[in-house]
Amino acid sequence: MNRRHFLGLAAGTATATALAGTAHASEEMEGYPNSHGVLFDASRCIGCRQCEIGCNKINNVETSPETKEKPWANLPRKDEKVFATPPPTDAVRTDSTMFTLVNQFNPQALGGKTPVYKKFQCMHCMEPACASACFVKAFTKTPEGAVVYNGSLCVGCRYCMVACPWRVPAYQFDKLIPYVMKCHMCYPHIKAGTTDKPGCVKACPMEALVWGTREELIKEAWARIGAVPGKYVPHVYGEREMGGTNWMYISHVPFEQIGLRTDLGTTGAPHLTSGPLSLVPLVACLWPVLLGGIWQITKWKDRHAEAEKQKAVAEAVAKARGEK
Repeated sequence: MNRRHFLGLAAGTATATALAGTAHASEEMEGYPNSHGVLFDASRCIGCRQCEIGCNKINNVETSPETKEKPWANLPRKDEKVFATPPPTDAVRTDSTMFTLVNQFNPQALGGKTPVYKKFQCMHCMEPACASACFVKAFTKTPEGAVVYNGSLCVGCRYCMVACPWRVPAYQFDKLIPYVMKCHMCYPHIKAGTTDKPGCVKACPMEALVWGTREELIKEAWARIGAVPGKYVPHVYGEREMGGTNWMYISHVPFEQIGLRTDLGTTGAPHLTSGPLSLVPLVACLWPVLLGGIWQITKWKDRHAEAEKQKAVAEAVAKARGEK
């Protein structure tokens, strides 16, 4: 390959890849009308953390070496770090060993006498930022409502972690074959028929978690808000945020006081990231071509230099012989 051929190949690859990348990044991922989801009512949560146990049990999550026989016997945080009353902007998030956890918030800071709790997990966006950012399509928005992850497609770029506005995906840096840990709303278990609703919903004794279609949940949320005027913040968090989510919240305290962002707007992630994300597949596909071209040019230079060297030696030998 000479330099002219290499530059032609690089230009062609750049054009084709840019077109393909733009088509994928600008593709609108809309939610499904009959999809299911979960509604969390912060006013009913008592911090029992049975949802964590139910999640660990159905997903067979090992939380410590001592609980391998019954991995759901212990809670994700043995030291109860999640109950350390963190400031709302620094709430403890899930890591690569868990799908969900419950945060406790300081009652004094919220103007009350009792703690306020919030369950943390994937929001299952109708237009997922993780799926928009993933150029190998390892994340999929299912018609049932869940956002699921296919580890066999993942290349470990971790763009999903950067893209998620709620900082949900967690990466298993300590594994030989890393995996992104994220709540899948028990989609594999529901699909297989082993359960009819997520494990956390089944385990909740206070009906702080409600399972149903998204439309039903929105109606239920507004019914609870209207039933006791002044009790709840008059807003269903997730109904509109980032284009809407399949996991929604209602609360008797302002959402920002329980660690939920209120600065996200209502525009879905794909509409915000289509420009920058179009460059991701371009870089990923063009990089090997550039490296290959550099290698070819370097080899050509080496061969050319060697030929010049041999020519100079031959001329010097010929000249020496002529002088003799």
